Amino acid sequence: FGQILVTTNAHIGNYGIKDAESESDAIKIAGLVCKNFTIPYHRPQADRSVQEYFEAESLVGISRVDTRAVVRHIRDKGAMNAIISSAELDEKKLSQLLAKAPSMKGLELASQVSTKEAYEYGDPNAKYRVAVLDFGIKKNILRCLSARDCFLKVFPAKTDLNTLKAFQPDGYFLSNGPGDPAAMDYAVKTTRAILAEHKPLFGICLGHQILALALDIPTYKMHNGHRGINHPVKQVISGRCEITSQNHGFGVSPEEILANADKVEVTHRNLNDDTIEGIRVKGKPAFSVQYHPEASPGPHDSRYLFDEFVALLAEQQG
Repeated sequence: FGQILVTTNAHIGNYGIKDAESESDAIKIAGLVCKNFTIPYHRPQADRSVQEYFEAESLVGISRVDTRAVVRHIRDKGAMNAIISSAELDEKKLSQLLAKAPSMKGLELASQVSTKEAYEYGDPNAKYRVAVLDFGIKKNILRCLSARDCFLKVFPAKTDLNTLKAFQPDGYFLSNGPGDPAAMDYAVKTTRAILAEHKPLFGICLGHQILALALDIPTYKMHNGHRGINHPVKQVISGRCEITSQNHGFGVSPEEILANADKVEVTHRNLNDDTIEGIRVKGKPAFSVQYHPEASPGPHDSRYLFDEFVALLAEQQG
């Protein structure tokens, strides 16, 4: 089980794959649906074809599909389960298999894509030390933090606070990742313990949702989620707008945010549907955003958030 990616771009494969640009060491989707798929690629910098990339990862895909019609259907009906098969073609049998697939709601996936062993990233002599909880982290997050004088140790999703503290971090980071945050009690427990440390904490995407849950603010499954690199977000205080990259199917309850105004404030809102895009914990150096400031590829409007986190680290050091 996993997530199937449907692309609206009409052509997939012609750029090829440049390994250095990969945001993870392995493909995390379970399948691909596209309109036109081409094996030859025409980008000089590419290391291999998308076909070779898929074969190395045993990824299944299907092409010659009217993906824009599929996207319109998902938009109207909501995200839904699907199945791709090249072995079994009987629709009745496929429907029976599909009926056994679990709903994304309540599905814990982060521990399946997290690193299995802790590892270090960056310069050991950097000014700041940051403990990173990996729920499915993108490499450019590590690059953005390392470029700001941070030495990182990346831990498996289910790591407890005592193990994190052994690294003697100046601050903590909660990464992005897949699945339902409400199914991640282990991460919520650790985040509550981190908040009690009163050290800088920054969360992105799934990490944003985990921070909310640690504050007893529930999350919910969205009708069809936010996907793409052109979502407009407004900073609540300054009124400044930024174009953001987003990829999430769950959100933080706006009603419960208002009910907990004594301990958390909204910092960012989505200009399309007014959903919560950022929060800050009152009285603690902790904040998070629902979108991806590290976007790679994508807009760079939100890179300042890494600077804000580093400013908190500097303040922590005195």
